[in-house]
Amino acid sequence: MSRPTASARRERVVLTGYFLGLGAVMAVWGARMPAVQLAAQLSTARLSLVLLAAALGMVAGLTTGGRLARPERLPALTIAGGAGLAGCLAALGQCTALSWLLVTALAFGAAHGILDVALNTAAVRCQNEYGRPIMASLHAAYSGGALAGAALAAATARTPHATLFLVTGLVLTVTVLCSASRTRVLTGTGQPAAVTGAGADSGWALSAAKLWLLGALAAAILLGEGAAADWAAVHLHSLHATTAVSATAFALYSAAMMAGRLAGDTLTAVFGAPAVVRAGALFAAAGLATGASADSVPVALAGWAVFGLGLSTTIPSLISAAGAGGPTAVATVSVTGYLGLLAGPALIGALASATSLPTALLLPALLAAAVAALAHRALENPTP
Repeated sequence: MSRPTASARRERVVLTGYFLGLGAVMAVWGARMPAVQLAAQLSTARLSLVLLAAALGMVAGLTTGGRLARPERLPALTIAGGAGLAGCLAALGQCTALSWLLVTALAFGAAHGILDVALNTAAVRCQNEYGRPIMASLHAAYSGGALAGAALAAATARTPHATLFLVTGLVLTVTVLCSASRTRVLTGTGQPAAVTGAGADSGWALSAAKLWLLGALAAAILLGEGAAADWAAVHLHSLHATTAVSATAFALYSAAMMAGRLAGDTLTAVFGAPAVVRAGALFAAAGLATGASADSVPVALAGWAVFGLGLSTTIPSLISAAGAGGPTAVATVSVTGYLGLLAGPALIGALASATSLPTALLLPALLAAAVAALAHRALENPTP
């Protein structure tokens, strides 16, 4: 195995920093959402409008980023997306009127989408330079940033959210701007011509059927991630766990996912992406099905942890496979997957109302099993 170039190693350091920052921003924003709602005196319906604005902005950002993310533009898109996201976080803390919240949330989502496409496109190119899997470790940085952001939000619970958003946003904006010269390395000029040629960035390297299959699997997995974020604590609470223990469920899920991603690159290099994703998805399905069906709090907690561990390598592998089709394909898979993330919590809630929460939670378990069944078809020989 050839040694990665100095340029590739610098790219990886820069990307790790951006993934960390992205995870931290999203965790701080999500953790202090109740404070945003209280400050603006929003009803649940109006808060949903703010979240919908952010989601629409992200879809627009993903689509626009997919069209613009050519190699020479990646540094500019990354800097613009990173600084825009951090700046919008600072601005969101100052908004107390619904109209301003909607506009700023729309911009926040658009910056998130642009940054997401730029980072994942650059990550695929960096992985190509390395000649071995590194995508899972980069996504582990996102998980680590999210854990750090959640811890920061918890530690500053008595600090006004406006202050937290402003300080966090300004610090990250300054960091992005000060590291702009280093971000230029993301053009990946040291890559072989075959990786950066027209075919790789045009989307021609993947068939339409393969592309939509990757998107469908991403939607299935992100539906499960949305269910974990919004329903894990509720599930534990329904088993009469304390508030503190209930909150531990998502923390365990997130920590297990980060641990799996840290090991994911090595496992993928040894066994191949199809085998690792198939085994992980089966593991996730069994874990959640067992945890959701149990009446025991410890078993339920273990089930959520196993679910996170099993899903950990799936999205990095799907993004890597989409990367064969260039930034437009990465954006397509991201948009399709994000629809699953948006629809998942509401769908779980509707099923829980019609049946019961444990029964509803079998849906993401079944979808994980479906991903296991289709992993080989989606991930085997993703490049021509």
